[in-house]
Amino acid sequence: MRVAQEKHFITHDGSTLFYRYWPPAASQTTEPRAVVLLHRGHEHSGRLQHVVDELALAEVAMFAWDARGHGRSPGPRGDSPSFAALVRDVDCFVRHIGNTHGIAVTNLAIIGQSVGAVLAATWVHDFAPRIRCLVLTAPAFKVKLYVPLARPGLALIRRLFGNFFITSYVKAKFLTHDPERVRSYDEDPLVTRSISARVLLGLYDAADRVVADAQAIRLPLQLLISEKDWVVQRKPQDDFFERLGSPIKERHVLPGFLHDTLGERDRKLAIDTIRGFIERMFRAPPPRESLLQAHRSGYTRDEEVRLREPLPTVSLRRVNFALTRLSMRTLGRLSEGIRTGLATGFDSGSSLDHVYRNEARGAFLIGKLIDRGYLDAIGWRGIRVRRLHLMQAIVRAAKELRTTGLALCVADIAAGYGRYVLDAVDQLPERPTSIVLRDYSELNVAHGRALIAERQLGDVARFETGDAFDEEALAALTPKPTLAIVSGLYELFSDNELVARSLRGLARAVDTGGYLIYTGQPWHPQIEMIARTLTSHRQQQAWVMRRRTQAELDELVGVAGFVKIDEWIDDWGMFTVSLAHRA
Repeated sequence: MRVAQEKHFITHDGSTLFYRYWPPAASQTTEPRAVVLLHRGHEHSGRLQHVVDELALAEVAMFAWDARGHGRSPGPRGDSPSFAALVRDVDCFVRHIGNTHGIAVTNLAIIGQSVGAVLAATWVHDFAPRIRCLVLTAPAFKVKLYVPLARPGLALIRRLFGNFFITSYVKAKFLTHDPERVRSYDEDPLVTRSISARVLLGLYDAADRVVADAQAIRLPLQLLISEKDWVVQRKPQDDFFERLGSPIKERHVLPGFLHDTLGERDRKLAIDTIRGFIERMFRAPPPRESLLQAHRSGYTRDEEVRLREPLPTVSLRRVNFALTRLSMRTLGRLSEGIRTGLATGFDSGSSLDHVYRNEARGAFLIGKLIDRGYLDAIGWRGIRVRRLHLMQAIVRAAKELRTTGLALCVADIAAGYGRYVLDAVDQLPERPTSIVLRDYSELNVAHGRALIAERQLGDVARFETGDAFDEEALAALTPKPTLAIVSGLYELFSDNELVARSLRGLARAVDTGGYLIYTGQPWHPQIEMIARTLTSHRQQQAWVMRRRTQAELDELVGVAGFVKIDEWIDDWGMFTVSLAHRA
């Protein structure tokens, strides 16, 4: 029996979470390697001791956490600020393992069970870590709620009355045939019987998104399905596997198994299957497929092509989008936001500045009501969260630069009005040495200069016209930036060669030790509605976007010479903000 060391780590919001660390039981003959275990919902890391022992990977370190709200980690039992907060906790845990225990992310295997499996799948989708492999057992992509209309009912109750808690109906005898596991589950005081509505609904939403977009996941992956699972549904697991973009993937259906796959009476079958997979992946890591040509071929390119094609003449969707366009161009003009979007493009700096201000404006009361509905669309809500994350990233980069003694020289190459940069500067303990804001639009430049004057930053800031894809002009930025920012730009352009040119210019401008903040859009639930109803700033063409997966975006940034060190993402998984260090 391997003996665990009890440890703690600080996660993204300052909370201190508990975890167990089992050092290797034998001397390591290779680079340090580790397996990270993510427990089922309601459980905790102490119930994984038998998995550590039975895997019998003597040269491999083992880690298992208590998710917040579980076991010995703090927080209301079964609750979290959001499901996305739990996913980011996973990212912080893995970064902590690298920084504290010296184990590279490329030498990590992750095993996620049930809810832990959905956390792991969402993490690899949204954060694109380059781990060695991923094992999912009985992933809770769709929990069986036996009450009709339970999910919309829970959402309605939460909307009306706020968060609340649900006690699990599942008894231990429906989890495993192992009588010892049944007894220990019933007697364990650290087992959490409840789950909050916001975590359960967030689990559903994240699972729907990850199953639908499983092609974005390209890691070696093994899926174990329990044949007699009373807790979660089988079909989403199969759908996920069929859509996986992983060149190496395995699916194993375990006959007669209940939901607690790794705690079943006959779990040796599952454990042996997992051990063999992990050993193969550690022994001979598969080559990484490059995504630099994803704009020429791949599933996001196929999606972009479909969005550019007209819908069938006789089609309810075609009629629906036509009516939406008509309403926006008639009654919708009473809304300032819609009117601005129609005039300058819904992706323009003017349009985004209205979204950032988040003040309903329009002609008469009806215009303000329409504008409020427009501003509350999920895409614009995500954009405002992205703005907050951009400000957090700027503050973090400024702190890092101050720690290393480098001056803060900011350059934003497609700033729009530059409002979010100037708002972030207001939060800094001291002014930057310089702020250079650039944009292609003379209108944006004029408004940005007015904002600089309004904030009385004229002594350190300037706004100039510039092309964000001109490599030579970017390389010649003066003063040389120590923090370069590209926000909301690369998402609008499908061509990776264009993005690569921009990043090469920034890499030439930013010296070693500097930072890059960049944004992405790996997912958007309204991407077809946008393509078929909204116009872009580019000659008022249809606003058709190619989603660029986080793995693809990170590869482009890495090839240019930057190393990602942190990432933020909204609760809906739409917009990412990443911070990278100049290697």
